[in-house]
Amino acid sequence: MLRFFLLISFTSLFGCQNLEPRRPVNKQKQVFLKESAKRNKNIVAIEQALFQQHIEKEKKLDFSATPQGFWFAHQKKNKNNRALPLKGDRVTFIYRIEDLNGNLLYDEKTLGEVSFFIDQEDLIPGLRVGVKYLAMGEIGVFLFPSYLCYGYQGDGDKIGINQPLRFTITLLELEKN
Repeated sequence: MLRFFLLISFTSLFGCQNLEPRRPVNKQKQVFLKESAKRNKNIVAIEQALFQQHIEKEKKLDFSATPQGFWFAHQKKNKNNRALPLKGDRVTFIYRIEDLNGNLLYDEKTLGEVSFFIDQEDLIPGLRVGVKYLAMGEIGVFLFPSYLCYGYQGDGDKIGINQPLRFTITLLELEKN
């Protein structure tokens, strides 16, 4: 019994001396991620160039870049009441979707009226963020990059893969929380 105990003790003390960290077996994942990031940066750069071309053609609207990566302009501004939606407020709006060439993809009638609570319900990211720039009664024009809309999948119908879009949103109601 003593020999067995000494053998176990000796093995446990000296058996784990040379621990080496495991190296990744598959390095292709790292290459894939780097290539994917490079591809996404190229897509964003191309979309921003398309936005610049669109803005130059659109003389009536004064577009501004936003920190979220999209462009925004007021088509109709409410000068009396500039209360903007905040988290928890309920908004109701209508919107239309066009491509950057001005082709109508979906109109207000097709999309219908949308009501949701700010930052508490799921919508495409562009709409979720865009309505926060509008006060009640205002109409805004938004140039959304594909990653804020339908991304690399499109909608399977009229919106293509990685397609930047122009949304026109009319904020009908704003119920403060």
